[in-house]
Amino acid sequence: MDTNVYLGVQNRCQIFVLFSVILPVYNAEPWLDECLKSVLQQDFEGTMELSVFNDASQDRSMAIIEKWKEKLEDAGIRVVVGGHSSPSPRGVGYSKNQAIAQSSGSYLCFLDSDDMMRPQRVRLQHEAATQHPTSVFTSHGPTVIMPTWFCSRAWFSHVGPFVEGGQGEPEDLLFFYQHLRKGGGVVRVDQDLLLYRYHPQAATHSILETTIWTHRVHFLEEQALPRWSTFTIWNAGKQGRRLYRSLTAANRHKVVAFCDVDENKIRKGFYCYEDSQERPRPRVPILHFRAARPPFVICVKLDLTGGEFEENLRSLQLREGQHFVHFS
Repeated sequence: MDTNVYLGVQNRCQIFVLFSVILPVYNAEPWLDECLKSVLQQDFEGTMELSVFNDASQDRSMAIIEKWKEKLEDAGIRVVVGGHSSPSPRGVGYSKNQAIAQSSGSYLCFLDSDDMMRPQRVRLQHEAATQHPTSVFTSHGPTVIMPTWFCSRAWFSHVGPFVEGGQGEPEDLLFFYQHLRKGGGVVRVDQDLLLYRYHPQAATHSILETTIWTHRVHFLEEQALPRWSTFTIWNAGKQGRRLYRSLTAANRHKVVAFCDVDENKIRKGFYCYEDSQERPRPRVPILHFRAARPPFVICVKLDLTGGEFEENLRSLQLREGQHFVHFS
């Protein structure tokens, strides 16, 4: 039988809490001490709460949580602990939603149990959040998807909750797309805010790359491509060709060219989609980027060419969202 446990609820009183750290936990014993220590070490001076939801852990996670609960509460940080004891975990999306539901802060600071926050994280993100109420806040780095999200409870309630599909579901990506659909923005705090652990047991390994790709292509076709009657794919290499093949037939017909800087690809002159059911098979021209016309769907990863790609893009004096979108 599924049993829900809320060990810290008695500590929830009516005192105003400015923000809640949202911490889903599943078999996090190797990293949990350092994670919870990083909560204790925050230099933020406002009222804090830690909301933990234990997703049927089978290790010593609960014992570690109980140990740190006393330390955190002695330091003035309220701790709310919930969980369930069913035979198997219900997934990150479910755990985040439960941790949010049992919390009370006006702002939500998301933390994974295998990561460590820098002492300045909450303070800096809260300062940014007061200026941008409909935004999700991240630290510097190559991605705006978890794990450094920080947003108001009101905005989360407007966008959320997280999808609860269980293992293999990219709940953070799906929430982010819904956030954008609702008109939300992204504000980046350009400082080191968190130590992210990448290890074999990380939940991210349960999500197939093809699943992520499918969601990304769907969002591109839903949000960007309906505005354009034609477009150019910037990258005639593997990623650009894969995107072309992944599009619906109607959107493939909108692709007027690939563009690139690779002389060998440009010299070839075209890309032929050999697996197409159309006859004759589509042959899409390959042009130098300066000879191509916008709008562009850009399939070139940033920060990988020593700034060369970024400078090429800037030289065209285009406006993001109007003349181009980044896919990679």
